[in-house]
Amino acid sequence: MIKVLDTDQLKKLDQQTIQHEASSSIDLMERAAEAFVQWVVQHFKATHKIGIICGTGNNGGDALAIARLLKNWSYPVKVWIIQGGKESEDFKINKERLDEKIHKEEINKSIDASFFTDRHILIDGIFGIGLSRPVEGLYATTIDAINKAKAIRIAIDVPSGLHLERHSYGHIVRAHYTLTFQVPKLAFFLPENFRFVGDWHLLDIGISKNLINENEPSAYYLTRAAIKEKLKVRSRFDHKGKYGKALLVAGSYGKMGACVLAARAAVRSGVGLLTVHIPSEGYTIMQTAIPEAMVSIDSNAYSFSEPLDVAAIDGVGVGPGLGQSKETVNALAKLLNRSKPMVIDADAINIISVYRELLLTVTPGSILTPHPKEFERLVDSWANDFERLEKQKKLSFDLKSVVVLKGANTSISTPDGIVYFNSTGNPGMATGGTGDVLTGILTSLLAQGYSSIDAALIGVYIHGLAGDLAARKKGMDSLIASDLVDFLPEAFLKVRS
Repeated sequence: MIKVLDTDQLKKLDQQTIQHEASSSIDLMERAAEAFVQWVVQHFKATHKIGIICGTGNNGGDALAIARLLKNWSYPVKVWIIQGGKESEDFKINKERLDEKIHKEEINKSIDASFFTDRHILIDGIFGIGLSRPVEGLYATTIDAINKAKAIRIAIDVPSGLHLERHSYGHIVRAHYTLTFQVPKLAFFLPENFRFVGDWHLLDIGISKNLINENEPSAYYLTRAAIKEKLKVRSRFDHKGKYGKALLVAGSYGKMGACVLAARAAVRSGVGLLTVHIPSEGYTIMQTAIPEAMVSIDSNAYSFSEPLDVAAIDGVGVGPGLGQSKETVNALAKLLNRSKPMVIDADAINIISVYRELLLTVTPGSILTPHPKEFERLVDSWANDFERLEKQKKLSFDLKSVVVLKGANTSISTPDGIVYFNSTGNPGMATGGTGDVLTGILTSLLAQGYSSIDAALIGVYIHGLAGDLAARKKGMDSLIASDLVDFLPEAFLKVRS
């Protein structure tokens, strides 16, 4: 997993690197500039005219080093330096190193977008991670001009004006690409900041992994290697009893498809035995669609209505297509009182949101999987995505359970305050039924004996990866939830390879 460090940790890491390597900050800056330029060279031809806008701090120093190196690659480069700030020592050094042939101008008055009309690419090197207040004055008008220019915008490390650990507002560079150094930043994962960050890419600048590991973050970014380590290896003499008994409580009249999707995903995710509890009218559907699953029939023809014995069950999932009838509310209340960790999704979450007393009956170690609107019903509204993240962490703490907030970079919060952001998935998955597939995967993993945290991490990553593999073959526009189930085998194989 990749650690997501905060501003103080990042500053400390730079200092530790300089001390550990007995080098200087200017050397570290040069490495960052070289990594940045290598990415640009790989993605844009040298016919692109590049404009580089610098502040006078260390981010500006990075920008001047980048300008020099791009000139060495024969890119047509212009440099603009915003006047008024104190020049850092590393900025001064790179200013001295700047090739005299590079066209350099000072920005000492308000400008507009016409200032950059001849540039194909604008590189933002105004502010770095240390910004602690909203942007104003000459910096603000320059950022506005950058945003209005008809050029590709690339930010160095972070878009200027963006705060990393709190809500950002005011004048902020709207980058198409952000090339960030060594570790991702928390702000990158929140929906409200996508318009500023664009597509971000992680650049390795050779900072010691041992030094990074000395930092204890409150957030991580999932990687395939980390998920591979968590997957259990099957033994030659294992049998179906070894891989658990799962129960899915799902489906109602007109919503049996949700149950089918969850059940198909569960059996494709390695569970030993799966039972689905469904209203009696869904019997033929289930026996036809999922021959691998056993069926438990509710006495009600159209909805979940009766208490269930889950003593012999290893993993329970409840919610997909469940409906919210009075009978179902009563039956869910009794199921939650069975003191068994379970995956809680969809209508089960919606019922709990209305009947708040049911929150007290959620068994510690459960996994809740709301989408944003369902989450809002649970915790009320939020002013910004940082506040939303804090509400998610608090819900995990209060329930002593894992909360999976679905969306781009799905966030997975744990009772101890750690958040994991997913690295797989795509917008094609924004279609009905994909959440039901996730519930099936998670229920299967829980039944196989994975902890609720590991089940959530593996399940969310695999779910997104199946979506990515499906999108690669079928495109995002045509993606449907069944495609994710079909690509689960390939997703598991890819992780294990």
